[in-house]
Amino acid sequence: MRLLTLYRREGCHLCEDMERELAPLLAAHGWRLERVDVDADPVLARRYGAEIPVLVHDGREICRHRLDRAALEAVLTGP
Repeated sequence: MRLLTLYRREGCHLCEDMERELAPLLAAHGWRLERVDVDADPVLARRYGAEIPVLVHDGREICRHRLDRAALEAVLTGP
């Protein structure tokens, strides 16, 4: 499945920025984005704290805080 997960929280401007940057890139490559609110799960809230947003594919972190376009492109165009 061509799916990325974005760990985020409501009211986080970095999360909103990353999501906005991701939208056209994912659409161009036919990928989907799952949004996970870390505050909805105490375990995730403890794990990530203020270290959000975090973009993940298949359990591997691609980037956090700001979008790393090179790392994302490697995932989007990889096997």
